[in-house]
Amino acid sequence: MATLESVGTKPAAEGERADRSEISQASMTEGAPRFGQSTPQRGANMSDSLPNPPHDSLPVEDQPVAMTALHQLHFELGAKMVPFAGWDMPIQFDGVIAEHQWCRSNAGLFDVSHMAVLELHGDDAAAQLEKVTPAGITTVDVGRQRYGLLTNESGGIVDDFIVTNWGSHLTMVSNASRRTEDLQFLSQHLTGVDIVEKTDISLIALQGPKSAEVLLPEDAGIANDVFLDNRMSELFGIQVAIGRSGYTGEDGFEIAVASDNADQLARRLLDHPAVRPVGLGARDTLRLEAGLCLYGNDLTTEISPVEADLRWTMPKRRREAGDFLGSARIQTELETGPTRIRVGIAPQGRRPVRDGAALTTIDGEGAGFVSSGGFGPTVDRPVAMGYVSPGLATIGTELVADVRGKEVQCTVSELPFAPHNYRR
Repeated sequence: MATLESVGTKPAAEGERADRSEISQASMTEGAPRFGQSTPQRGANMSDSLPNPPHDSLPVEDQPVAMTALHQLHFELGAKMVPFAGWDMPIQFDGVIAEHQWCRSNAGLFDVSHMAVLELHGDDAAAQLEKVTPAGITTVDVGRQRYGLLTNESGGIVDDFIVTNWGSHLTMVSNASRRTEDLQFLSQHLTGVDIVEKTDISLIALQGPKSAEVLLPEDAGIANDVFLDNRMSELFGIQVAIGRSGYTGEDGFEIAVASDNADQLARRLLDHPAVRPVGLGARDTLRLEAGLCLYGNDLTTEISPVEADLRWTMPKRRREAGDFLGSARIQTELETGPTRIRVGIAPQGRRPVRDGAALTTIDGEGAGFVSSGGFGPTVDRPVAMGYVSPGLATIGTELVADVRGKEVQCTVSELPFAPHNYRR
């Protein structure tokens, strides 16, 4: 296998090193197996039966479909499979709501091997990466991770990522749907850096309040790990890289393992009574309740970090220096304010408000749009995020969403909808 030290999985992060109190994000999660089905279900209905369809989902005939190392296991567990960013991925096993609730109370296992894993080699790799992100990369300690945003010349977001410092090199984990764009972007702007895509590594996320309990018998060091720590370990005799991170708002771990060993590791984890598998459907509802952004919905090449309310990803040193792509727009928005801002949205009633829905004021004037939306099983009501003008961003502001021609009353709400439970 290639060096597992290469991998650090994608949660969310901290500003500069001491600012853990400013951390507002993290990465993946959960589930519940149902053994009554012998084959995965193709073409699962992803309309109103699911909280929020994956943004990059395309019909099978429109894209080549790759399979992760856990594909056979998904088959055995009776997963409903869908094409997602070029991969055949499980959307659900026992049902989105059941999987979501299991993760919030136990431990859920996610296959997130579709994500892009890149190694950055070179003596100046951290400084070079800072050319294309306002995040603080040179201050990431060895064995630590940090969440960041790649920005383009106009200050828009190319992608969000998590970076790990292994001492000898950096590892980036980013979105599957942006794999090609990220490689081209980094190759264009980074000099003296060897960029290597790792295709022999699988990523497994174990999320939920009982995730540490599951791993402690195999690695006592888990007890000392805190959010965004990352190190080499051994689980069930298998070498892994393990980070205390995730994208659900819960305590949890993201595990990088050689693909040849991924199936064995996943099966051993699922042997624990607290662990059940989870699909992309619950992953989406979990991150939405936690107020975490989805690229392609809440983040795009037109939306800036300031508009996305992700100022905490930009430490003071970087904000003031402005030595990264898109800094002119970002510095201006930091000084004078953006023209729109991401907010939480609480629809009234039980009807979910989906991404793309137009928002207006109660007087019928244009207010913005919904970027993510669905039903939050933990809070037992619809939840959403969207972009509105700053003057409408005050908590409690009344708005109206257009849902298929019907008006749904909404109010601007605090984020997250469900509290974060990261191990500090």
